Amino acid sequence: MNEASTASERHPYLRRPTRTLLYLSLPILLSLIAEPVTGLVDTGFVARLGAVPLAALGVGAGALSSVLWIFNFLGIATQTEVAQTFGRGDAAGASKALSLALVLGVMLSLLLSALLMASASIVPTALGAEGAVHSLATTYIRARTLGAPAVMLVIVGFGALRGIQDMRSPLWIALGINLANVLLDAIFIFGWGAFPALGVAGAGLASSAAQWIGAIWMLWEVRRRIGFSREISLGDGVKLMRIGRDLFLRSASLTLFLLFATRVATQMGAEAGAAHQVIRQVWFFTALISESLSTTAQSLVGYFVGSGRREYARRVAASTTIWSLLTGVLMLALMLLATPLVLAALVPVDAASVFQAAWVIAALSQPLSALAFVTDGIHWGTSDYRFLRNAMMMATACGCLGLHWIASDPAGSFAGVWLMTVLWIAIRAFWGLARLYPGIGDSPIRAGVASPGAGQK
Repeated sequence: MNEASTASERHPYLRRPTRTLLYLSLPILLSLIAEPVTGLVDTGFVARLGAVPLAALGVGAGALSSVLWIFNFLGIATQTEVAQTFGRGDAAGASKALSLALVLGVMLSLLLSALLMASASIVPTALGAEGAVHSLATTYIRARTLGAPAVMLVIVGFGALRGIQDMRSPLWIALGINLANVLLDAIFIFGWGAFPALGVAGAGLASSAAQWIGAIWMLWEVRRRIGFSREISLGDGVKLMRIGRDLFLRSASLTLFLLFATRVATQMGAEAGAAHQVIRQVWFFTALISESLSTTAQSLVGYFVGSGRREYARRVAASTTIWSLLTGVLMLALMLLATPLVLAALVPVDAASVFQAAWVIAALSQPLSALAFVTDGIHWGTSDYRFLRNAMMMATACGCLGLHWIASDPAGSFAGVWLMTVLWIAIRAFWGLARLYPGIGDSPIRAGVASPGAGQK
C-alpha cells in the first residue's frame, strides 16, 4: 500500500463521517450564505427605490453573475486538481495548479472586462429590458465590471483552499467581502454627508470595491497556505484548457438557461421582472446547504480518488447525497413558511400579484435542486467533466424550448417560467443520480471499478 493510500486510512471522515461532513460543510455554508445575503440586502435597498430600479438590478445582477459564473470552471478545476494532488501528498503539484489557474484567471478576466464594458448596453437589450430599466441596468453593469478581475482571483483562490480542505479561510474572506459590500451599499446607494446618492450605480460600485478588498486578502492567504510556483508548463496549460473547455460549455449552458429565464420574465413586465429577482435570490439562498455539501463532497471525493481509495469516495457520495436530499426537504418547508415575510420585506406591492404561484413552484423544486447540486460536486471530484457537460446541455436545451413556448404564448404566465426551471433541475438531478446508481456509462466511482493501486503492499 503506497504512502498516500496509507495516509487516507487516517482521514477523520472514515472514523466520524457525519461529524467530518458538518465540520467541513458549515464554514462553506456560512461563506456561501454571505453572498446571497448581500444580494438580498442589495435587493432590499434598491426595492425602496421602486419596481423599475429593482427590475434593472435583476437584469444587471443576473447578467453579471451569470457571465462570471461561466468562468467558475477555474475554481472547480483548481479545487479538484488541488484535492487530488493533496490526496497523493504532492504539495508541489498543488502549488503549480494554483499558480497556473491564477495566471489564466487574470488573463481571462482582463479580456472579459473589456468585452463587458464594450457591450454594457447590449446585454440589457438581449435580456428584454427597455426604457428606464435598460438605462439603469447598463449603468449597473459598467460599475460591477470594475470588480470582474477581483472576482476571478477570488474564485480560483477559494477553489485551491477548499481543495486542501481549508474551509475556514474562504469563510473569513467571504465575510469580509460582504460586510464591506453592505457598508458601502448604504453609502453609495443613498448617499452620506457630502457623498451623493448614486442609486443602482452605487450598488454596482460597492460590489466592485468589496471584491478587490477580498482579492488582496485571498492572495495573501493562498501564498501562505499553498505557495506560488514558477514551474508553469505549456502542457499543464493545455490540460487545464481541456478541462476548462468542458466546464466552460457546461457553465455556459447553465448561464444560457438562467439568462433566458430572466429575459422571459423581464419581457412580461417590470412586475414580473421584480418578482423574478426576489424569487431567484431566495431560491439561490435556500440551495446553499446543498451547495456546501456539494463542495465538501468534491474535496473529499477528489482526495480519496487521488489517494487511490475509490471505495471511500463511493462512501462519501452516498452519505452526502442522503444529507443533501434531507436538507432539500427542509428548505421546501422553510420557504413555504417564510412566504408572508418575503412578501412584506422584499416584494414591491405592484409585483405581489404575480409572485405567489411562482414562489410555491420554486419552493417545491428544492429537493430536486439539492440532488442536482450534490451530484455535481461528486462528479467534479472524480474529474467527470464531460458527463456533467452533456447532462447540463441536455437540461438547458429542454428548459429553453419550454421557455420559448411560454414566451410565444399570449396566455403564458410568469409561473410558467419557474415550471420550466423545475424541469431543467429535474433533468440534471436524474442524470447525476444515474451516473452514481447504478453507475451508467464509464462512471469513475461506480461499484465494481477497482481503485488504482488497490492491494499494493
